Amino acid sequence: MFRIDFHSHTGHSPDAAVPAASLLDGAVRAGLATLCVTDHNTIDGGRQAASIVARRPDRYPGLSVIIGEEVMTSEGEVIGLFLTTTIPRGLTPEETIRRIRDQGGLVTVPHPFDRLRGSRLRSGAIQRIADAGLIDAIEGLNARVTFSADNDRAIAFARAYQLPVVAGSDAHTAGEVGRAWVALDEPPGMTTDILRAQLEATRVTHAHPHRHGSQDASQSGPQPPTGHAIGGQISSPLVHLGSSLARWQRRLGLLPDVVL
Repeated sequence: MFRIDFHSHTGHSPDAAVPAASLLDGAVRAGLATLCVTDHNTIDGGRQAASIVARRPDRYPGLSVIIGEEVMTSEGEVIGLFLTTTIPRGLTPEETIRRIRDQGGLVTVPHPFDRLRGSRLRSGAIQRIADAGLIDAIEGLNARVTFSADNDRAIAFARAYQLPVVAGSDAHTAGEVGRAWVALDEPPGMTTDILRAQLEATRVTHAHPHRHGSQDASQSGPQPPTGHAIGGQISSPLVHLGSSLARWQRRLGLLPDVVL
């Protein structure tokens, strides 16, 4: 099985301080085949990570990087994958998605029902873009979601709309990478069309996040509707403190705007 983590951040995000190389080291330790680097409102971290992997195949054997961006729209966040140009924040969800697709990108909605996440896409917007067929996949397992019911709700929403389910660690530190993953029977496709086809072509076999790395896998809650396994560990809520610290350190001038 080949594991892919659909959601991670480098020091190019304002709430992270991890260098791209350290994030990639974490991906290798986690046994990932592919890491999607999805910094807030920039593709620079993804481009840097992809460049590092291309230069150092000896250090990152078998690892590939998908360049993405977690874009803050006027109604909350969406993720674009396979991007070549940064998409500006503040656009409507529909305009943001149009720009993602103009680049040939894939659209996912991260942590759509996380009750503690003020940046989540608003429920009315999720419904609207789902009805319009503008979503390629729903993030049904986000390792930074505190309440498992919120991930369950995302999976149920994906089932209702017959959308593929993806999973992401939402890592902001190297130790979080790979805590949530999708497992495919073949290497993840490195184009939008191939990866979308892989996600749509097969059936999910199981979804079983551990709670904070301590509990046994659980089959409770709604199961993902489409073709692969998802799993991993839910991170401790304390990881959010690290993100808050990085944000405040930047505001106080204790961290550079970008950690390389």
